[in-house]
Amino acid sequence: MANNSRAGAVRKLKKGPTVGTGGHGRKALEGKGPTPKAEDRTYHKAHKNKQLSERSAAKRSSGPGGSRGRSGPKGRATEEMVTGRNSVVEALRAGVPAKTLYVAVRIEMDDRVRESLKLAADRGVPLMEVHKPELDRLTDDAVHQGLALQIPPYEYEDAVESAQDVLTKWKKGYINNAPLFVALDGITDPRNLGAIIRSVSAFRGHAVIVPERRSVGVTAAAWKTSAGAAVRVPVVRAPNLNRALGAFKDMGIYVLGLDGDGDVSLPDLALATEPICIVVGSEGKGLSRLVRENCDQIVSIPIDSAMESLNASMAVGISLYEISKQRSTTA
Repeated sequence: MANNSRAGAVRKLKKGPTVGTGGHGRKALEGKGPTPKAEDRTYHKAHKNKQLSERSAAKRSSGPGGSRGRSGPKGRATEEMVTGRNSVVEALRAGVPAKTLYVAVRIEMDDRVRESLKLAADRGVPLMEVHKPELDRLTDDAVHQGLALQIPPYEYEDAVESAQDVLTKWKKGYINNAPLFVALDGITDPRNLGAIIRSVSAFRGHAVIVPERRSVGVTAAAWKTSAGAAVRVPVVRAPNLNRALGAFKDMGIYVLGLDGDGDVSLPDLALATEPICIVVGSEGKGLSRLVRENCDQIVSIPIDSAMESLNASMAVGISLYEISKQRSTTA
């Protein structure tokens, strides 16, 4: 039989459609859209560099040391971490309440670290030694320098209930001087709060009132500025400041607002010996409209016309001094 095959023969393909992939190959070649940027690919080095840059920016914004709050339910601060060697040792010196002192493993010792450890031991503050990654996590990657102090949340009493309690004790003779409160309207600087607490303590005031929203709270900075006075003077909270002031007036507490264009000058204040709540606004905006309307009187402090306004804590200190002077004169 003849052999039809031969070496080097080329097989001719039939023209027309043949069995293929059904278009699957073409679909695979179409791709999955544009390639993501390198910084958006989690496995790429550029993505890690981007994260490091964002962390560095956050650290710069928080400063070389300070305090960072953590949020709990409804965004309320539940605890605060004071970070950095200077900030931690200053907080411990000032007697700021502390829950735990965190120290990095194999920390490089200096005078600040040694003093922090001694102060914590003297006050019975628990010491926790942790590795740096854990300390980074606890402080949200703040610059901690191997030291962090956990501050417990401040426990606020209700403003109206606290005022009623003080008023009752005064009427029964348990308190000699008439009730004296200071309420803050729109003040957000914790150092102002600390200085006001210090003045209230110095002139025998009974409490400082802060609104629940858009207001400063008792932070480590406020504790330090108060120089320990926050232990003696309670800071109470009002869910709504205007409603609280209205309740004060119903109790017989006079509400006096501090403002530059007041109805009465401070030296001429006739209500100094009565139960009083002084309301002070922020240095820039002053008293809000509704708070101003809820005041029994607007009191001004005589100052040089060249001065536009006084710092809130300074205005409170001057007012409390004048009230204290008038009360001691009539006692």
